[in-house]
Amino acid sequence: SVQDVKWAPDGSGIYFGVQSDGTQNLYFASLDGDVRQVTEGEHMLNVDDIADNGLVVGTLSAPHAPGDIVAFELDEPEEIRQLTEVNADVLAGKQLGAVEEIWYKGADGWDVQGWLVKPPNFDPARDYPLMLAIHGGPHSMYHVGFNFAFQEHAANDYLVLYTNPRGSTGYGAEFGNAIENAYPSKDFDDLMAGVDAVIAQGIVDENRMYVYGCSGGGVLTSWTVGHTDRFAAASANCPLTNWLSFVGTTDGSSWYRNFDSLPWEDPSEHLRRSPLMYVGNVTTPTMLMTGVNDLRTPISQTEEYYEALKLLKVPT
Repeated sequence: SVQDVKWAPDGSGIYFGVQSDGTQNLYFASLDGDVRQVTEGEHMLNVDDIADNGLVVGTLSAPHAPGDIVAFELDEPEEIRQLTEVNADVLAGKQLGAVEEIWYKGADGWDVQGWLVKPPNFDPARDYPLMLAIHGGPHSMYHVGFNFAFQEHAANDYLVLYTNPRGSTGYGAEFGNAIENAYPSKDFDDLMAGVDAVIAQGIVDENRMYVYGCSGGGVLTSWTVGHTDRFAAASANCPLTNWLSFVGTTDGSSWYRNFDSLPWEDPSEHLRRSPLMYVGNVTTPTMLMTGVNDLRTPISQTEEYYEALKLLKVPT
């Protein structure tokens, strides 16, 4: 995915950020269409400006480095200089959890990337509770940038797993568009395969596994509890749960185009892909959270699912 397109100071082409495999770096495309990578590294680099003399300024974040202002010269892109330490006081004396990259086989044998945050003082002989965090979008990308929430969870003795199932950006058009008219579906299988990959390491307490996510992550969380009882609790935040009512109440009519047919022509696909249609399977205690003024994932989506869970006497 291309980010932050900027003209070169001499007009010879454009500079732009590229999200790929959980990282973001600077690229250049000439007027002739030749493309080259300018910076390299396991980080998230956001370029804000490029001066006439070739000085580049922006922000950079890495697994153990919250975002700070950086600068470098175009002719020496490997020499990135950090100019600020905004969170040095907050992190002073703190031991952070290790962030380990994992690759595993998802549905259809596709390669899926994720990361596992381990508690500080991690003991491989112990079994830890596991949190599965699911990103929203659904077209977006978990990445190697610092995540305060995940480090906080790890500091409270949890393993935290976050992955980029099909539909995520940063892995090419086929991977990102694989959920077209098929969401949720095999993205759920990709997520469960990631959980299984971590369990295979022999470090997970399978009786204490949890799942949560917001927006697209809330969709997949509510879908998850309707399709498996392997999690001890869930939090579906800002979900959509009923495609029939969602497409007419969200803040963009473009959602109608995410289905083969309009709902009044053939509602079967809307129903088949709605987590609400599987609420009768739910036994997992499930928390729901949405802002009352949320326009993208209206509060009514949460209310429909909540009322159904209450009717079925599922803890919610």
